[in-house]
Amino acid sequence: MDPPSKSWSIHTRSEIIAKYQILERVGAGAYADVYRGRRLSDDLIVALKEIHDYQSAFREIDALQILQGAPNVVVLHEYFWREDEDAVLVLEYLRTDLATVIDDAKKKKNGLPVGEIKRWMMQILCGVDACHRNMIVHRDLKPGNLLIGDDGILKLADFGQARILGEPGFDASEENPQTYEHDGSSLQAGSGNQEQGTVLREEYFRVLDELKTKRSADDIDKDTNIPDGNTSCLATCTTSDIDDDPLKSSFSYEAREDEGEESGCLTSCVGTRWFRAPELLYGSTNYGLEIDLWSLGCIFAELLTLEPLFPGTADIDQLSRIINVLGNLDEKAWPGCSKLPDYGIISFSKVENPPGLEACLPNRSPYEVSLVKKLVCYDPAKRATATELLHDKYFNEEPLPVPVSELHVPLNRKGEDENSPWHDYNYMGSDSDLEDFGPVNITKTGTGFSIQFP
Repeated sequence: MDPPSKSWSIHTRSEIIAKYQILERVGAGAYADVYRGRRLSDDLIVALKEIHDYQSAFREIDALQILQGAPNVVVLHEYFWREDEDAVLVLEYLRTDLATVIDDAKKKKNGLPVGEIKRWMMQILCGVDACHRNMIVHRDLKPGNLLIGDDGILKLADFGQARILGEPGFDASEENPQTYEHDGSSLQAGSGNQEQGTVLREEYFRVLDELKTKRSADDIDKDTNIPDGNTSCLATCTTSDIDDDPLKSSFSYEAREDEGEESGCLTSCVGTRWFRAPELLYGSTNYGLEIDLWSLGCIFAELLTLEPLFPGTADIDQLSRIINVLGNLDEKAWPGCSKLPDYGIISFSKVENPPGLEACLPNRSPYEVSLVKKLVCYDPAKRATATELLHDKYFNEEPLPVPVSELHVPLNRKGEDENSPWHDYNYMGSDSDLEDFGPVNITKTGTGFSIQFP
């Protein structure tokens, strides 16, 4: 459904055109339009993002203000927002993205050099680390939301689905601060003792549990933590499959009818399907920063192979692909998984001898496979943090990460308007029909029914 039309546009906003020349529209999504503009005071080229959804605009502004100064997060110069008008964010203009880098390498059929892969990975990790140190979960990490400038600097963008799990400025690793240095040619984690630079797992999960408890008890409908509403999936340039999912009424939402959105609970309907963590696919609303770590693993795997790791055509197909590689999801693989809202509603036939991630990463080194395994695992508590991975020995072995200045940045983006890096990078594809899964077993239960797929 299209968002309601406005009786005004960015071109008629006097406070904006007094400071910026609107040059062209470079992207359009369900709930945002992006324009390339020129700041009149100094001719700086910027991106003006007009967001048609209050919730998305509030979250993006809030997150970017907290992350101001992080070298691998897109810069918010200023924003315009008046009552009864769309918010317009003035962002730094970055002409391409990681999706274009991958696409360009795929066309050349020679892959990405390992040194370049490592530098892209390290920049992504630095951006995610900045978010997670401030307890900001991005919830939509994917190659299309990792923008790249002409200088090779990669920056996280599109924070419209982000949530702040703690108070602004809170740092889960406050006692062991990790600084980042930018020397003009390379971007790397500051030197220091590895043990001191690593977030203590027990302390991290203890703090996160406290925050979750506090969020459930408090009135979340204030300031930085407005609750997820019914349009949370459609709030940014990222479109969701919520309206298309053939099983929407049968398993995704019926099991949670008693949970009011106004209570401040998170929603499982976030992100782009190919990068969505299993806990989200099973309907969890009690998750944390770990969903970003799963997405990171999928992105890293794609950098290594130039192919998506789990290209599901629907949420059920997505789960099926994951299970066929990692094996059955049970209490042995992830203690507590049986408590996921939809775990008892959806089941798959037992997978004998799953091939594992090694089969998805042919011709890659054991260190590269190990890196992905540290992120793409069922149990969220076992996923390596961004801080931990920045100290992984993979980045300290030959070939070393190349300097940022030596990264190959494609001259041309994938296309204009709908294919620009400022447009929705629709990685999900279309939903498949139930017939695609073969015979489906539906069994009535005391609370509804369950669906079993072969």
